[in-house]
Amino acid sequence: MKISIYNTWDHVNKAFAEGEKRAVLAWDGEYRINDIIEFSELTPGRFYVVRVDATMDEALVYITKESVLYTVPFYEKKTSYNPLSFFGNRHYVSIRFAEDHEISCYRNLSRNSFDQHDVDGVYPHSSANVETRGEAVFAARNAIDGFVATRGHGEWPYESWGINRQDDAKITIDFGRKVDVDKIYIYTRADFPHDNWWVSGTLSFSDGSRLKIALEKKTDEPQIFENIDRKGITWLSLDELIKADDPSPFPALTQIEVYGTQSRLRADL
Repeated sequence: MKISIYNTWDHVNKAFAEGEKRAVLAWDGEYRINDIIEFSELTPGRFYVVRVDATMDEALVYITKESVLYTVPFYEKKTSYNPLSFFGNRHYVSIRFAEDHEISCYRNLSRNSFDQHDVDGVYPHSSANVETRGEAVFAARNAIDGFVATRGHGEWPYESWGINRQDDAKITIDFGRKVDVDKIYIYTRADFPHDNWWVSGTLSFSDGSRLKIALEKKTDEPQIFENIDRKGITWLSLDELIKADDPSPFPALTQIEVYGTQSRLRADL
């Protein structure tokens, strides 16, 4: 596997590393706008653990492509990241094969700090039919990045999924393979009085089933839905969100955590 850093306008490598089971790239230099971090010579249909910056957690991801391009965020696109991410003149990037125990254990299957808006072939992946004004601080990826600071809105660490006041707002988490799910945590944004909140919503699953959920009033705590018991699903979505009768028009989702394991319906994963 290989890690390469280059700029899209000249494709000249700034830094490079490779390895058989693990690649670690520690390099001196500054990121510039339009820089790309490329992970290549990957095995499609395999799990990897990726750290794209020293300030960010490792991400356990399922990759279905031979190469993945990660665009280094700048300016407005960086507002949903730690200000120290991709900053300075010394950096650390790594990728390795995931261990069997990491893949098979019970965990939050939706968390992915490596997710990006236009990513293809890397899972879990979040997407939505609306993101407030197209701004990074309200993008769907924020709902699975691992940060649960609910008492604010806007730049990191208060990034969230914002719905731009759209009544039919819907967010989808795609796992890229079959998983078994038994519990879901939902963190609604709680920056009151700026925020509104949802009184109910619907969880839809790839098996065609749907579950109506009731949500709590003005809470900054996780709302836990247990005994979900969905096996062999490949995605889920949250929609049919009904906001409360409150002067604020701004409900939002800070985080969704989906707990479970690899599906026992698939012997190869």
